Amino acid sequence: MSFVEVIARKRDGHTLDSDEIAAFVRGASDGTLPPEQLAAFLMAVCWRGMDAQETRCLTEEMLHSGEVWEVGRLRPDAVDKHSTGGVGDTVSLILAPLLAAVGTPVAMMAGRGLGHSQGTLDKLDAIPGFRTDWDRDGMLELIDRCGAAVVAQNEHIAPADRVLYALRDVTATVPSLPLIVGSIMSKKLALGASALVLDVKWGSGAFRKTLAEAVELARALRQVARDMGMACEALITDMNQPLGPALGTACEVRAALDVLEGGGSPALREVALRIAGEAMVLRGADAAAARSRLEAALADGTARRSWDAMVAAHGGDPDPERLARPRLEAVIGAESGGWVAAVDGEALGWAAVDVGAGRRTRDDELADGAGLLVHARLGDRIDVGQPLATVLIGEREVNREEVAIQVAGAFRISPEPVSAPALVLGTVDEVGD
Repeated sequence: MSFVEVIARKRDGHTLDSDEIAAFVRGASDGTLPPEQLAAFLMAVCWRGMDAQETRCLTEEMLHSGEVWEVGRLRPDAVDKHSTGGVGDTVSLILAPLLAAVGTPVAMMAGRGLGHSQGTLDKLDAIPGFRTDWDRDGMLELIDRCGAAVVAQNEHIAPADRVLYALRDVTATVPSLPLIVGSIMSKKLALGASALVLDVKWGSGAFRKTLAEAVELARALRQVARDMGMACEALITDMNQPLGPALGTACEVRAALDVLEGGGSPALREVALRIAGEAMVLRGADAAAARSRLEAALADGTARRSWDAMVAAHGGDPDPERLARPRLEAVIGAESGGWVAAVDGEALGWAAVDVGAGRRTRDDELADGAGLLVHARLGDRIDVGQPLATVLIGEREVNREEVAIQVAGAFRISPEPVSAPALVLGTVDEVGD
């Protein structure tokens, strides 16, 4: 059977067998399938979906397309974390040094931005000298030196995913559940930390727009992890507005530092604390005691010192004055007064992309000084002219009028008071169907 026939079978809604899925993964990793066929298959999967067995097979084939590091066997206490993506989601930058500060080592393989979201690796790249291109021995050394290792997926880890991850970003197939599960879990299982905490987002700024979709994804991810012997829990968190105040690279590093210094965004702080606490629970800690230790590390400066140690160990300069600044700033004010009733997180994410904080194509260069600062949150009382957001303009040429319209249109103001949504809904089991 030719691969064109495999594409046609999935296009027509048939269930694929393991050999057909293996042919797809093998063709992506060794280059024997051309990009147009890979892209067509991705779209067919996005349109028709995959059942649980197909998704498990896809994940295992991607996992075994490259090296398997088994970090959990070598550093049994190390934990990993993954977010399904959103806007203003700066949690990973906070969580790694925060957990290290309380003696829970972190081994994390992070990714770059997909679609309207900004990626952890892109944010770390904004720190002068920060390296993420470590092999397994390098990761283990980082864990031993500073308690936290955040690395990029190299060409030896799930090489099929490296090809497919980039193609998904430019073929509008990012939201597909089986593709998300295969991509996330192939890398997480290849790294092989002993425990994994998942932050599954739902809402306007997430790739899963409804709560039911987020629960479905959380269960699928957790089930694959547990089936493969990894301790795992999944939390459902709100992404109906940007989580933190900054959307970009350098500006998100600053937002993380604000929290690590004991202040910063309350929403960003709370989600980081809850996810970090869940990671500690997976390693046997009491939930209340874990929360207390984490809060103390933020309050007494231990977490910030842990950040400096982590950055230095990765080859970076922890001096925040070295971070890029915007070339220009444009404040977007409210055209009417009332209460913030809706914030289109995806629209704000794309606005940040358009000013240089993300990629429309695989080859786009990021502008580290660019991004957005969001000043208004759901439920806030707003007066006419009050700032809703500030556009940070870097070196990329920007149509300021178009961006201003896009940003202003992301906010809906109501004449009646509006309640803010719950930030952390709980574990997937607590949320239920």
